[in-house]
Amino acid sequence: MADAIRVTVWNEFRHEKHLEPVKKIYPNGMHKVIADFLNAEPDIKARTATLDEPDHGLTDDVLAQTDVLTWWGHMAHHEVRDDIVEKVHHRVLEGMGLLAFHSAHYSKIFRKLMGTSCTLRWREAGEKERIWVVQPGHAIAKGLGEYFELPHVEMYGEFFDVPQPDNLIFVSWFQGGEVFRSGLCYHRGCGKVFYFRPGHETFPIFKDPNVQRVIKNAVRWAAPVETAVRPRSSNPPPLEKL
Repeated sequence: MADAIRVTVWNEFRHEKHLEPVKKIYPNGMHKVIADFLNAEPDIKARTATLDEPDHGLTDDVLAQTDVLTWWGHMAHHEVRDDIVEKVHHRVLEGMGLLAFHSAHYSKIFRKLMGTSCTLRWREAGEKERIWVVQPGHAIAKGLGEYFELPHVEMYGEFFDVPQPDNLIFVSWFQGGEVFRSGLCYHRGCGKVFYFRPGHETFPIFKDPNVQRVIKNAVRWAAPVETAVRPRSSNPPPLEKL
């Protein structure tokens, strides 16, 4: 059997400590729920890291032993140290996968990888979201139907200021009428990046079976591919006689 995919589930872990409605849904934090359903898979081994740990839980050793990093942040994006962002960015270029959930669209690392403002429109009204699969042959859509629904969400609407994705997997429709590109794939260096819109903290989004299926699929898609090629500067000798 191949080695398990090593996942680090990173969470800001502030809302669950300070907001009672969030604490009731995720008493041990969103990261614990995500890590638990990932660890139920035989080919995935997940650990957690949070903002208030030393080095935000992302030490050099942890990053070196991470194949895929998942990221959720919201109220404290500005508290993430720039030197840690640089280290995560470097690891993505080397081949580590990154999955950014919901409000991580505005995290330092996602904005650095995108090179744009990553701004969008939002409305918190607890409305229904219908998530349409627009690339059914993609690995991240494996096992899903034509669409799935979440009964109560925070709306995200266009225009979403990100680069054109390499692959668009999901498009969301909201009860209030907006639409949103809600599942986007990118390649950066040797690494793969997936942005997934659902994940608002006041609703049990990460307990939804379809959301869990998407995340498990995305972990497998984003896992590094073994290659001798790494981004680096070099001045090689010619392969042929000059």
